[in-house]
Amino acid sequence: MPCMTTLVWFRQDLRLADNPALAAALESGAAVVPVYVHAPIEEGAWAPGAASRWWLHHSLERLGEDLARRGSRLTLRAEPQSLAALLALARECGAVRIVWNRRYEPAAIARDQDLKAAFRAAGIQADSYNSALLHEPWTVQTRTGAPFQVFTPFWRHCLSLPDPPEPQGAPSALPAPPRWPASERPEGLGLLPRIDWAGGLRDAWTPGSAAAQGLLGRFLEEGFEAYGEQRDLPGTQGTSRLSPHLHFGEIGPREIWHATRRYAQERGRHTSWRGSKFLAELGWREFAHHLLYHFPQSAERPLREKFAAFPWKNDPALARSWTRGATGYPIVDAAMRELWRTGWMHNRARMIAGSFLVKDLLADWTQGARWFWDTLVDADLAGNTLGWQWVAGCGADAAPYFRVFNPALQGAKFDPDGAYVRRWVPEITRLPNEWVHRPWAAPAQVLAAAGLSLGEHYPRPVVDHDVARREALRALSSIKARHPAGPRR
Repeated sequence: MPCMTTLVWFRQDLRLADNPALAAALESGAAVVPVYVHAPIEEGAWAPGAASRWWLHHSLERLGEDLARRGSRLTLRAEPQSLAALLALARECGAVRIVWNRRYEPAAIARDQDLKAAFRAAGIQADSYNSALLHEPWTVQTRTGAPFQVFTPFWRHCLSLPDPPEPQGAPSALPAPPRWPASERPEGLGLLPRIDWAGGLRDAWTPGSAAAQGLLGRFLEEGFEAYGEQRDLPGTQGTSRLSPHLHFGEIGPREIWHATRRYAQERGRHTSWRGSKFLAELGWREFAHHLLYHFPQSAERPLREKFAAFPWKNDPALARSWTRGATGYPIVDAAMRELWRTGWMHNRARMIAGSFLVKDLLADWTQGARWFWDTLVDADLAGNTLGWQWVAGCGADAAPYFRVFNPALQGAKFDPDGAYVRRWVPEITRLPNEWVHRPWAAPAQVLAAAGLSLGEHYPRPVVDHDVARREALRALSSIKARHPAGPRR
């Protein structure tokens, strides 16, 4: 006999605590079948990249283990279409309801709307919930009812709203169906690379909700107080490193919000925590999703329309030097090598490396977005889009295009002792601090003492920054007259 069951469709919410869809399923008392459907074709041009697929594999394994400890299982299906897989699963176990937590990417929104209609036509109740954001994108508006396009007033408005609800803990048990449906093994989803290049990722990361909670706890105890001063120094462990856990939903923003509040209040700081730089980074993530929801075209096209006519150079050889960490600018190369080895890059390094690609090399920002999408373990469409349009000067609240980071000066300012570049660019380890961020300018005797021959051990700069900056500004001037700036909110 088929059982009366609720399907809980996991997506980017791979946790049991603070999971509104799971909580709603448990409220009914019906049997619960947790399911994950791997249907990358539905993601369109933004199917998970290689690093994300590695993380997803291990995150699904951890979620399956968490469910098993509670008398449940994670049913895995690999199908071209989620609808076909879920309808088949519903027939197998007599499901009368399906629940999930919302996603906000354009392709996911369109798919979910179609799926809700199809489920209801099939007599299956379909409900969705918010697990990924502090506030739904459509609930945050300017006084005129428009979406925000500048971060500071956006986050100020968010801070004026009531606190998000307290997160619920993980359930101790999940009611199981009389008979479990068939399931793929995680290996059957084909997420892991055929040739094992992921050793650096394994060394750097532990996917799963338990690891996420551990990171948050350690950061609050050891890093929160100094975050404002340490967050821009890539050579230190000054950030939380929670971004991939947040993207895959192994931890939720409500959990971070309330854990930060409790930490501050236990130390007698009942109000100052709201204005912390750390929570503002959570706000930046909210802002990214707010923008992508209201401007879905921005994943492919610049939000500032004049930049569609920008005269990019798009030199393949120069772009290849960037992806390989062989530009001759140590801070840029360190950033790109950190990314290749660990699947992650410090945020300050992302800004420096991004500025170098779009302004020194005059490569279209979408090239950088695509490379990051494939190589970052925290590749998130909203965050990736906002970050690249910010650094390219073509999006909401963007850095002005004429602000061109000088990689040598940025390195000297944010990596003054060269710890970061020496870790990732060992060829220049023996250079004194004075020259470690500009080896091309070092006297011959200094290079010889460091055992460094430019062009042999380490590349000469692929472009002259001063020349490249002037060329970038000329390119900007070519579009400014034709497209005057419009209003910003």
